[in-house]
Amino acid sequence: MRNTRLIRARLTPLVAVAHGSRDPRAAATVSELLTVVRARAARRGLAGLDVRAAFLDHCAPSLPQVLGSLPCEGAASDGTARIVPLLLTAAYHSKADIPAQLAAAAAAHPGLDVACARTLGPHALLLTALERRLREASGAVEDDATRSQTSVVLAAAGSSDPAANATIAGLAARWARDGGWRTVVPAYASAAGPRPAEAVSALREAGAARVVVATYLLAPGYFADKIRDSALGAGADAVSGTLGAAPEVADVVVDRYLQAAGQNIGTTSNSGESHTHLGNLRRAGRL
Repeated sequence: MRNTRLIRARLTPLVAVAHGSRDPRAAATVSELLTVVRARAARRGLAGLDVRAAFLDHCAPSLPQVLGSLPCEGAASDGTARIVPLLLTAAYHSKADIPAQLAAAAAAHPGLDVACARTLGPHALLLTALERRLREASGAVEDDATRSQTSVVLAAAGSSDPAANATIAGLAARWARDGGWRTVVPAYASAAGPRPAEAVSALREAGAARVVVATYLLAPGYFADKIRDSALGAGADAVSGTLGAAPEVADVVVDRYLQAAGQNIGTTSNSGESHTHLGNLRRAGRL
């Protein structure tokens, strides 16, 4: 028991930063996901990991509030954490919003030791999670014959950042190449086109016999409802639920945590991506 306590004491907290929403389903989904993260972390030798949620907007606690509540490890410390953005693409929130909040926190707490990971996507395990949600929504999609006759719309939130939308397009191309689908096309609920309903209609007009929509969002809310309603209205055969607390998503969160701590993540991650440190905000240290 004593050794277990010592191991837990050395684990740096994981602060998972979500976008936040006025829709209570979103915060509930984040809470459910982090419960799975704790369980999946324990399976990788991180039993007792302190996992905390923070939100960029609409919900409490905010990221500054969570950082201000971190346990101190000495007289010169204002706490330590590894930040994992619960975001599927790198865009404004990961490129500007979170770094600005971390810089402000570092200025207010000079002893703060923080490193920030990459966004969750892109990551190969997220495609596995998308497959899981499609199975739940549309039944069997395992046999080659069904997949070869099924067209998929990969529906994301959309961004004013062209690089973020290009990431979605690249993911769609990869999934089409490796997944055995008739085709996979990207679509966006905002800021870019085509919209999911437009993509469904275009596939139908091109002769697609079966069209399903894979919702590439983390949590339910306005965009998820918009994607579902518009796609079904345009004739989609099925629309998957959000990724939510899928175990694959939880594994990606743990991967990102370990990357932010500079640890070898072994075989769980297939992304080959490195973490991003934020200037003077961290001492590249241990867990």
